[in-house]
Amino acid sequence: MFKKLLPLSTLLLTSMTFAQTNPLSVHVLNLENGLPSAQVEVVLEKSTGNKWVKLNQQYTGPNGRITGLFPENQKLEAGIYKVTFKIEDWFKKNKQDTFFPEVPVIFKVDGSVSHYHIPLLLSPYGYSTYRGN
Repeated sequence: MFKKLLPLSTLLLTSMTFAQTNPLSVHVLNLENGLPSAQVEVVLEKSTGNKWVKLNQQYTGPNGRITGLFPENQKLEAGIYKVTFKIEDWFKKNKQDTFFPEVPVIFKVDGSVSHYHIPLLLSPYGYSTYRGN
């Protein structure tokens, strides 16, 4: 039995280590009830001058978070990035209308910090975001 648990524990430790060292995380909270918003699709892109290049796409977990949004095999370089929260489907699943089908958050990485955290506070007809930690 212990041998069966060893691979699982190794996977969990690897995931936790990656989350702690990943340079980008996001968190989505529903302002109406104060609860996390699970299963929100989030897309990460980088500006390459005149177009956006997709780097990653994930869904928020049960706690409304993605702890490691930046691709594991790439280095976070200085530049302009965009995190797009695809919220329309989340509202549809929760039987609500929304004015905003998605929330794009464009931000600049300048190398001054090793981790960027982007929280999104969400309601059907408004949202707020800020640079978290």
